[in-house]
Amino acid sequence: MSKQLLDNLAPAIIAKTWKPQSPESFAMGMSYSTAKWVAPTSFLIDFAAQQYGMLSKPNMKDIHDKNLSFFSPQPFFIAGFFFPQQLLQLAWLYRLYKLDPKKPGERGELDQIVDFVPYYSVGNLCIATWMVFWNAERLDISNIYVIINSLSQLYYVIAKLPPMNTNSTSSILTHIVSKTFAGIGVLDFLHNGSVAYAKDQPASTMVKVLTGVGFGLASTASDWIFGGCLVYDLVALAVGQSARDSGWSKTLAAYAVGSAAIVAAKNLARPPYNGPNSGYSKTATDDMQDRV
Repeated sequence: MSKQLLDNLAPAIIAKTWKPQSPESFAMGMSYSTAKWVAPTSFLIDFAAQQYGMLSKPNMKDIHDKNLSFFSPQPFFIAGFFFPQQLLQLAWLYRLYKLDPKKPGERGELDQIVDFVPYYSVGNLCIATWMVFWNAERLDISNIYVIINSLSQLYYVIAKLPPMNTNSTSSILTHIVSKTFAGIGVLDFLHNGSVAYAKDQPASTMVKVLTGVGFGLASTASDWIFGGCLVYDLVALAVGQSARDSGWSKTLAAYAVGSAAIVAAKNLARPPYNGPNSGYSKTATDDMQDRV
């Protein structure tokens, strides 16, 4: 009798207690509404921290000039990188805000953006915190946040980022923003680590060999976006080292040329926008997706 009662009550209990999520509620573990305030908030926090770093005394460049090592880049290369990259971030954030998950054609576009929001936000908060400790000249502590940011961005690009849909503005922007974050993260990792633990030291033979091998291997696995960032990193390092160690600077410049050649040869031989084995997927999407 009790079994029959339970059988009769179960559907009613389930109907009352279980409510399916609305299609606009979640994507990739984060709600759309949460993503739409978390991402821009992290951007503003990072932007405010950058202003603090530039306007305070001593400022971020003063700290840079006092703490040099074999991976110290030309600081203006970093500023020159982040200005256009922040404009791309704003375009990406605009689409995050503008796209409506209730519209089927736009929901797929939004999902691609929301998937990156947790990593993007962690990165911005790490960079903002790094700035505080960098300007306090606690380079050992600032290095912790550099490691977290760099590894999280590289993890997303390597393990989580889906193939680019070249017909999707959201997909293209997500690839550019995430890969440029990861690309400059490589430079941050090398720079902060060297000044935190090897201040005023020259590059050893082991450092030179590992740098060439590391960038060479990374270049063979890179597309135009991330590969271009690796070349930019090496140029920034070569220029930064020119006044400290001309021999090491020339080596870094040679690495930059070699890295550029590898990236170009790899991507020209197998164009990344074509072929089933490429890192990109050129698929048709609803016209609505590109009208937003």
